[in-house]
Amino acid sequence: MNNENEVNNKQYYDALRLYWGYSKFRPLQLEIINSIGQNNDTIGLMPTGGGKSLTFQVPAMCKKGVCLVITPLIALMKDQVQNLVNKNIIASAIYSGLTREEILDILEQCEVNNKQKFLYLSPERLGSELFLKRLPFINVSMIVVDEAHCISQWGHDFRPSYRKIHLLRNILPNAPILALTATATTDVINDIAKQLHLKDSYKIFRKSFFRNNLAYVIRQVDTKIEAVVHILNNVPGSAIVYVATQRRAVDLAKIINNKIPTIAYHAGMSNYERDFRQQLWQNNEVRVIVATNAFGMGIDKPDVRVVIHLDAPQSLEAYFQEAGRAGRDGKKAYAVLLYNKKDPAALKKTLSTQFPTKEFIKLIYQRVCDFLEVGEGYGENKTYAFNMLDFCWKYQLAKNLLENSMSILEMAGYISLNTEQENSSKIKFTCTREELYDYNFNDIEVQVVDALLRMYTGIFTDQATISEAKLSERLKISRHTIYVTLRKLNHDGVIQHIPFKKSPLITFLRRRVDAESIVIPTHIYEQRKERQQTRMQSMINYMTNQQECRSKVLLRYFNDLDSEDCGICDICLSKKRDGKQNNSRLQYMYVQIENILKQQPLTIAQIRDIFNKNYNEIAIVLDTMIKNKVVIYNQDDETLKWNN
Repeated sequence: MNNENEVNNKQYYDALRLYWGYSKFRPLQLEIINSIGQNNDTIGLMPTGGGKSLTFQVPAMCKKGVCLVITPLIALMKDQVQNLVNKNIIASAIYSGLTREEILDILEQCEVNNKQKFLYLSPERLGSELFLKRLPFINVSMIVVDEAHCISQWGHDFRPSYRKIHLLRNILPNAPILALTATATTDVINDIAKQLHLKDSYKIFRKSFFRNNLAYVIRQVDTKIEAVVHILNNVPGSAIVYVATQRRAVDLAKIINNKIPTIAYHAGMSNYERDFRQQLWQNNEVRVIVATNAFGMGIDKPDVRVVIHLDAPQSLEAYFQEAGRAGRDGKKAYAVLLYNKKDPAALKKTLSTQFPTKEFIKLIYQRVCDFLEVGEGYGENKTYAFNMLDFCWKYQLAKNLLENSMSILEMAGYISLNTEQENSSKIKFTCTREELYDYNFNDIEVQVVDALLRMYTGIFTDQATISEAKLSERLKISRHTIYVTLRKLNHDGVIQHIPFKKSPLITFLRRRVDAESIVIPTHIYEQRKERQQTRMQSMINYMTNQQECRSKVLLRYFNDLDSEDCGICDICLSKKRDGKQNNSRLQYMYVQIENILKQQPLTIAQIRDIFNKNYNEIAIVLDTMIKNKVVIYNQDDETLKWNN
């Protein structure tokens, strides 16, 4: 077995050097690689920035066949595919928004191309009949589930679509599964193994979540916005500021931008707009990004010097993951949570939004059916475009209440909501070919118009679906410039441009029923609500703790019981300062007592009177002086005299 491991390790090191240019693995990477390389079902717990991708990319390069990677964010899978392609590794991604023909082409490549190594999938695609029918014809080397905590309803970021992953195990029983996550409690880990149908012999590897370069700080303030600006002025470098709402993200970004280059980021923006803003921040064109929790998975910027939470997250899992985006380059960084006495009550209040009453959820179901004109007894297995903003406007409803109600209905098996559906950009020329010559185009507009005419046919008579990314690649012009140019041509009446956008889809998993007959099981509602209350209380306990090392509290929550005080959080630094102050006071007292006893002997009671009866500190000083034989203690009359 040792010889076999040595051979495998050589393969892995060769792949690491050849494709990634590294000479050694980070801690725990090779152990996970060996486990999945030997076809063991494996769970890997690694902190954000710990190098999770290499734990499956390296062994996949050493195996025959295609590695399936399930990941929840389209932007993340696109980035990873592009990074692999840049290394001359053949990789593809299937996600909502691709045409049937594009999906078929990718699947055919995976079936016939022995060099295809990676196929990235969004979890929603696992329910696709087209994909499931073609899957048995693909030689799958291994299955990777990234952000695996999303599969557990006991986790902080549960996504019902992840529950479809077990279909892969049924179709591909011999393909080993690697589940990766940066945050998971023991309950969540056990649930991951159960939901993925991992074999009883599965291996689990944990890397300590301790970060010796990341200082956790809680600052109690009255005016949080002033505190944010103060911190940013005193901690140079790239920064993330997390807030609870989209409106707050926009408003705060405007305030900070008056002094420091800042942009906002939230889920209400289009995918393109979010990608563009993230790239501005990634490329250091702006220093600060103010974001909701939509800014999260897949963020790979190592030089973030500070993460500030203006509002407390709803769980320590969420906080730990978001705060952990600071200092991934190993250099000193800060995670600062701003706190005031109103925060615990505000946090608890959000529970009613996360778990609307069952009566309210039933009402939402009824209204959604009416909105989509789905009659009782109809709708099973049918999919409908669902404009959430129009729905919320019609019923004067907060969007988060709708989303949380829909999520519970999805868990209960009534609907499936896909919010990642993407509609590609569409254009049609609104002028004739002859009229094009009458326009006074700039150089970039000429290039874009010429490329459109060459790449797409029938564009004067019918709408054409276009790819702004392909235009960008062909013309060597940034995608943002392509987008701005198309909008300008639309404004000038040259083309009709319908921008790329997300369009949520609802699939009814069963026929519409009377709302009153809807059943929401206890484990979906009451038990999950109780667990969320517990998570919130842990978050509140963390915020209000003034005694114990911040890092130690966080690590204990994730069952890391052997950690020591970090020495750099605000609690540890406070203790150090107190200790130094105590030492200075004791040294001063030592010199004073020494000078007094040189003049005359005194009793312990007399010395106490001189120093305002500070009994504990006097006892420490006198005990030291006696042990060092600086003074002599006479037990008969309890006097102390100088030992000259």
